[in-house]
Amino acid sequence: MRQAWRVSDVRSAEKALMAALPDGTLMQRAAAGLARRCALLLQETGGVYGATVVLLVGSGDNGGDALYAGARLAARGAGVQAIVMQPDHVHAAGLDALRRAGGRTVVDLPARADLVVDGIVGIGASGGLRPAAAALVGALPQVRNRAGARTPVVAVDVPSGVAVDTGDVPGDAVHADVTVTFGCLKPAHVLGPAAALAGYVDLVDIGLGATLHPSPAVRVPDAADVASWWPRPNVASDKYTRGVVGVATGSATYPGAALLSVSGALAGPTGMVRYAGTADQEVVRQHPSVVAVKRVADAGRVQAWVCGSGLGTSDDARTELRSVLATSLPVLLDADALTLLVDGQHAADLRRDAPLVITPHDREFARLAGEAPGADRAGAACRLAAWINAVVLLKGDRTIVATPGGEVWANPTGSAHLATAGSGDVLAGLLGSLLAAGLPAERAAVAAAYVHGLAGRRAGLDGPATSADVAAALRPVLADLL
Repeated sequence: MRQAWRVSDVRSAEKALMAALPDGTLMQRAAAGLARRCALLLQETGGVYGATVVLLVGSGDNGGDALYAGARLAARGAGVQAIVMQPDHVHAAGLDALRRAGGRTVVDLPARADLVVDGIVGIGASGGLRPAAAALVGALPQVRNRAGARTPVVAVDVPSGVAVDTGDVPGDAVHADVTVTFGCLKPAHVLGPAAALAGYVDLVDIGLGATLHPSPAVRVPDAADVASWWPRPNVASDKYTRGVVGVATGSATYPGAALLSVSGALAGPTGMVRYAGTADQEVVRQHPSVVAVKRVADAGRVQAWVCGSGLGTSDDARTELRSVLATSLPVLLDADALTLLVDGQHAADLRRDAPLVITPHDREFARLAGEAPGADRAGAACRLAAWINAVVLLKGDRTIVATPGGEVWANPTGSAHLATAGSGDVLAGLLGSLLAAGLPAERAAVAAAYVHGLAGRRAGLDGPATSADVAAALRPVLADLL
């Protein structure tokens, strides 16, 4: 598992650590890690000696990190040029170190450079890049290295111009190939559009671990986490002890939603799927292992319910939703079930002690919350989770899972191939299967999003993927993972 901390927590941790260290120690540690990563990149195109490195230097410590790293590269024979954005506010000691090592300041971006280091602004900045910096950054794609390829960009701590605590990109920003960050990850590395601008994130240990707040702002699962959570059968298992998931989705009008959600559920860890809905005959034809009836009331015993996609918004659909919410079981609501919640008629039904998971996309979220997620998607998801006492899985390229208690997870496996009709139905069925197998709601949501993302990537290997392709990819993905 990876974790990310907000700026205020990072500042507090740095302050506590600096009080116990000689002045400037943290900056030198950061500069050493930055210079090391830059040297490794330069080795790919001929080495450090003789390479041309351009530093984009802003004011404050971020610029100081870049200057000290540049001094280290210059001492190894690189030709280091620094474009100083605000000469009156430059880190004076860092600039002096660069010059003593043989580096120099320049005014314009050269046509040729082997590496560009973005040290314009750091974690204390707000808003997009200012016009002068934006113009400079806009010219970076035209710079070429000695091999004739586009010059790679290394960002210092975060790409300049991103919103560090939310992952938003409010204006012009640097698009880095590599981001070298210090002490800990920040939310911008793992959330929102900023994460895509960070490129490969290299975390340099500068000793902050012991002083960081024990609760991170964002958690990011890895394969080992998901594999360790995933329920597995043993020699004593039978179809009932593995869990039975109820699926109340689709209809005679929208049988595809039923088939896709059932496909997702069958790929999960439960031993049985019970379907309740008017697409029952089509479900049994496609999936003969499923026990199918027309109403939730007739489904029999299950350990969790999935309800919503393709259900419609008729009175009959509303009755099925009420039947699901009236149980004392974990419930996942998606699509049409979320639409039915908006008019407020089910407010009393939501006052339940059993776990509830909702899986809105942005438009569904806006209808439920009264406003779009906005720039702070994680914060918005947390507020909705607390308001309705549910785990919220907010879909997107960086899907967010938020709990009523304020815990946030960011899914790292998102794929554009999942932007296809019915993909969410597959996710809902898989997540419901995890709930029925006994996984806590937040872990079920995180694990389902992770595996669903991997399936989207796999399905897209052979070209444009459909939701049926995503469902078919779940089993081979799980075989690799587990």
